[in-house]
Amino acid sequence: MDPLHTLDRQARRPARHLISIDDLTDRDLHRIVARGAQFSAGTVTRSRALEGLVAGIYFAKTSTRTRTAFSSGALRVGAQIVAYGPGDLQLNTGESVEDTGRVLSGMLDVLVARTAGPEAELRGWASQHRMAVINAMSAEEHPTQALTDLTTLVRHFGRVDGLRVLYVGEGNNTATALALALTRFPGVHFELRTPPGYGLLPSFTQRARAQAERTGAVFVERHDMDVLPEDFDVVYTTRWQTTGTAKPDANWREIFAPFQVTTALWDGSPNAVFMHDLPAHRGEEVTAEVLDGPTSIAFAQATNKMHSAMAVLEYTHSGSEDDTESAPSAPQLASAVR
Repeated sequence: MDPLHTLDRQARRPARHLISIDDLTDRDLHRIVARGAQFSAGTVTRSRALEGLVAGIYFAKTSTRTRTAFSSGALRVGAQIVAYGPGDLQLNTGESVEDTGRVLSGMLDVLVARTAGPEAELRGWASQHRMAVINAMSAEEHPTQALTDLTTLVRHFGRVDGLRVLYVGEGNNTATALALALTRFPGVHFELRTPPGYGLLPSFTQRARAQAERTGAVFVERHDMDVLPEDFDVVYTTRWQTTGTAKPDANWREIFAPFQVTTALWDGSPNAVFMHDLPAHRGEEVTAEVLDGPTSIAFAQATNKMHSAMAVLEYTHSGSEDDTESAPSAPQLASAVR
């Protein structure tokens, strides 16, 4: 493709940002998940949707999976990449987020950014209309992790609708994104068991409940491990020491101890699979017996981060002709992996 034509095409179409799961319509959410599952299953020809474009990869905080996923994913869909570390941008010398975004938007087509800071910072970068901005993790939400998780569910179960998911541990940015995403699917039962004082922020709880009421999903959050329902399809946890966060209680490990994932959780859900966004600390949030056991799909989940990243990158630069397509139904999501 002629580079000048590519630049002109991009200049005429406003960028599509992904800062929060709530930025996606139901149709967009379903399409990204179905596409990620197709990439994961190898049922489609590799896309070159970003041929001739340039992706910036900016990580102010450590990352193994997300940074590698978006870097390799961008290359696989045709983009070239420019990588930035935590000390590379003039943000460190006082340049505003808005000015930085305005400058980068004249040179990049998409920016994948992990700040572990407030979402408002990413919204500042997204205040321009040429460069797409993708949230690779903010303090409040980790939307691309949730998209990875949904992709993994479709690959394993062939669906998201109707699944029963138990999340155990801190109500962090991964839990927040999961709550916003899973409650968009009819019949899902999403139950969080979070330590007292470490649940979801109230605003996100309200948003998840509103979504559940709209779609017919069930959303529950409790702060104990008593009387767990049975027959969950998935048990999910994350590490207790999340990047960019700190615990206000000196005795937080004692507070978290009852929320460790052990094989005892499978007594009532013998067919459940185990998921973890990694990295994991064996012996803290999960025992080695679970993480490395036969029910664990955590490492397949990690690989799916690249496939999901490719789908997200495609979404940010999909043309208006794609907007006429309807959202995939549950059977269509299942057929995406066949």
